[in-house]
Amino acid sequence: MAHASPLSTVRDLLRLAVSRFTQAGLSFGHGTDNAYDEAVYLILHTLHLPLDTLEPFLDARLLPEEIAAVMEVIRRRVDERVPAAYITHEAYMHGQRFYVDERVIVPRSFIGELLQDGLDPWVGDVDAIGPVLELCTGSGCLPILAAQAWPHATIDAVDISADALEVARRNVADYGLEDRIHLHHGDLYAPLPPGATYDVILSNPPYVNEGAMQRLPAEYLAEPRIALAGGDDGMDVVRRIVAGARARLNPGGVLVVEIGNEFDNVEAAFPDLELIWLTVSAGEEQVFLLTYEALEAAGL
Repeated sequence: MAHASPLSTVRDLLRLAVSRFTQAGLSFGHGTDNAYDEAVYLILHTLHLPLDTLEPFLDARLLPEEIAAVMEVIRRRVDERVPAAYITHEAYMHGQRFYVDERVIVPRSFIGELLQDGLDPWVGDVDAIGPVLELCTGSGCLPILAAQAWPHATIDAVDISADALEVARRNVADYGLEDRIHLHHGDLYAPLPPGATYDVILSNPPYVNEGAMQRLPAEYLAEPRIALAGGDDGMDVVRRIVAGARARLNPGGVLVVEIGNEFDNVEAAFPDLELIWLTVSAGEEQVFLLTYEALEAAGL
């Protein structure tokens, strides 16, 4: 007589996934921050159920092929230690869905928070924002959010990785923004049209210092190193962004740069600049703003 499988419901699989994730000591931070939320997301996604609706399905009995599919996802997450977004090929940021794969880092940016109110009060009338530049675009998530925040903006988005731009191109097309977001392949300002200037420059660049890179868990090392590593003090790319910003800003314009946990290194790198630290959900040491006038006053 055949024995029934000990796994038959969503509840069973959820309990198993949380146990396996916890036992394996997985690291989170690519959309969720704990084993339970990650397990819920992966199970609902795999079963093609609404991602915000768990309770009605907890005791639903699953088909053998559904159980097998979820078990394979659990195995991949534990054995391969890749971010969940690389398994599902999607990531959510501020309610917006983006396609992702191993060619880009998983979208996560506090600048996205700031774009929800159009960078108020630093940019004034959102309807008056015209040209915008985004450096190190990766998956293209920030220019898409910027296009939504500033309805009349046109956006140049740059990345040094041709592979990343293929992902960005897909996301821009998914949002129907090809006429407003223009992608450029190259190193920071180099591929931009000569003389092009902008009301706003945004960047979430590589900023992780080398010591921190050596301590990153496997999930972060699965992401492209070029999108994370910022040199010995994390400021290699940030210095170049700041140095070239005033030439590309319109008077009255602003540069906004995300720097993660590198506050001390930023302060040390730019002691003579009037940095404005913006408030985000993680505090006031994650994102800085520089005005055109502050860059001019510093002789940059």
